Amino acid sequence: MSNKLISPGISILTGCCMLFSIVSCSSNNTADDTRLPYVIPDSLLRTLVIDTVKTSNVQDAIKFNGIVDFNTDKVVNVFPLVSGNLEDVKVMPGDYVKAGQVLGVVKSAEVANYNAALINAEANVRLTAKQLSQQKDLFKSGLASQVDITNAESNYEQAVAAKIAAEKILSINGNNKNGEYFIKAPIDGFIVQKNVTNGTSIRTDNNAGLFTISDLKDVWVQANVYEQNIDKVHEGDEADVTTISYPDKVFKGRVDKIMNVLDPTTKVMKMRVVLNNPGFVLKPQMFTTVAINTTTHQQATAIASSALIYDNSQYYVITVKGKKNLQITPVDLISINGKTAYIKSGVATGEHLIGSQALLIYGSLNS
Repeated sequence: MSNKLISPGISILTGCCMLFSIVSCSSNNTADDTRLPYVIPDSLLRTLVIDTVKTSNVQDAIKFNGIVDFNTDKVVNVFPLVSGNLEDVKVMPGDYVKAGQVLGVVKSAEVANYNAALINAEANVRLTAKQLSQQKDLFKSGLASQVDITNAESNYEQAVAAKIAAEKILSINGNNKNGEYFIKAPIDGFIVQKNVTNGTSIRTDNNAGLFTISDLKDVWVQANVYEQNIDKVHEGDEADVTTISYPDKVFKGRVDKIMNVLDPTTKVMKMRVVLNNPGFVLKPQMFTTVAINTTTHQQATAIASSALIYDNSQYYVITVKGKKNLQITPVDLISINGKTAYIKSGVATGEHLIGSQALLIYGSLNS
């Protein structure tokens, strides 16, 4: 009989324990689900850029495709001045050379003939000088006339003139007396084209240059302007140029020339932008994007484009009201122009936004 009384008591005790366990687990889960506000770590806070929302005139950027080209005002083609065989070519395309630097040596019969002509001219000067002296002595002795002296003086002057001409011709052709002509760089710059090798026979009537040298301290960008944008570009406009090779670098230039004619095949007008080229980072034939900024009278809310986050077909920013008070705010975008984004709604002038590493913080707030 005692066994029958004990069994129901054990059952009731077991049920109470299970109920207590369920309640305890429920209370623990509720405590774990409580989220603490995200706090920017001090190490990250020191590196962040905080942007202030402003109001400014909207700037539109018209973009054109272009290509880097030589500044043809600073390109020199080196042509042969003498015929002969080329030896000891010292440079390759891409090499930087200084004005006066030897690029190659030509073994030339012409230069040897110029030297021989100078030697003959010098000998003729000595001969006519001696003949003039003899005529003067004969004139003093009464054995020569004044006409003889005049003829001797004329011959001497002609010999001197011929010597001067031979010296200048040899000087123009390198002033070398061993039958060699040294091809020298006329300007500082890069060898951008090389059309000869060792052993090449060259002639003065060759239309192709031996070398092409360009000073790349500044370059041209030739851009295509389509008909609908012709009235929007002007000489003197400032231009921002970007390249595939340096996507984060903006090169500042100016529209130097508008060609004012359309290409009959492509139906585009050429526009030339002049750029400084520090470090020679811009190479001819690089593809570029040229942006011309035009300011309108329309005003809009402006923020740094680095503050924008794009997720699920919507733009967001992170507003900052304190170290522990960050809010993800959706915004409506008007346009993006380089480092500036124009906002239609979502934020107000004077608000503070995360302007760098916004995507990282956005992920932390959503986790």
